[in-house]
Amino acid sequence: MQPGTLRVPSKANAERLLRQFPRSVGTIIVWVIMPTLTPPRPQTMTYSVSPIGFVRSCFKEKFAIPRQPQLAPAARGVLELVAPFDQGDAVQGLEQVSHVWLLFLFHQALEEKPRLKVRPPRLGGNKSMGVFATRATHRPNGIGQSVVKLDKVEANRLWISGIDLLDGTPILDIKPYVPYADIIDTASNRIASAAPQLIPVQWTDSALQQAHGHAQRLEEPLVELIEQCLAQDPRPAYQIPTPEREYGAQFWDVDVRWHYPTPDLIRVLEVIPANV
Repeated sequence: MQPGTLRVPSKANAERLLRQFPRSVGTIIVWVIMPTLTPPRPQTMTYSVSPIGFVRSCFKEKFAIPRQPQLAPAARGVLELVAPFDQGDAVQGLEQVSHVWLLFLFHQALEEKPRLKVRPPRLGGNKSMGVFATRATHRPNGIGQSVVKLDKVEANRLWISGIDLLDGTPILDIKPYVPYADIIDTASNRIASAAPQLIPVQWTDSALQQAHGHAQRLEEPLVELIEQCLAQDPRPAYQIPTPEREYGAQFWDVDVRWHYPTPDLIRVLEVIPANV
């Protein structure tokens, strides 16, 4: 500290100290030391959002839905818009776009208490990881994001494919996919560096015949849909399948049942009308 310089903890103390010195003393430099204040934390903010539409999907239950979009190109659905977005103005120009981002709500996975760590299937279902390092359905605000192919645009509905969305999923927003901005050539992800390995799918003769019949009735690529979804191996990652155990899932309005003759092979056993 320089001669003639004093440091005091507050302005009030400085004024009181100066009154004690006669004017003949000369100039006295007083430094007021202000305490470091911690900035106040922002108040918790709550927002209310409303769906702009709902998806009518080929997936009627969560089991066997692909874990990422675009893994099953034959997975199709319709996004039905609600008022005031169903008049055509909101989708004007969208016919020039091949793919769109959908922001949606995991409406069957909402939880009051947020999870900080989850067990992603990609890690075998037994290893936990921070929720923000995964695309697990258990999100802090229940919000998901998928890029889907836009097949057809109507005033009040969008026809989409390559979806990974459960039937009835609320859609919060639609944004066009912009290739030059959304493709990042240098991007990397050491957790999921490549697409999961596919598992072969076989059919019994009767199951394949059933699937073709329902595909013709539905006017949907049902055989391709089943093969593309089952090839992702939808069973829980921690589960070792046995030939005796059968699995089932609903696609459109049919129930599909299959088993694993070996752990690395699926055989479709039957495709029958669902008990709706």
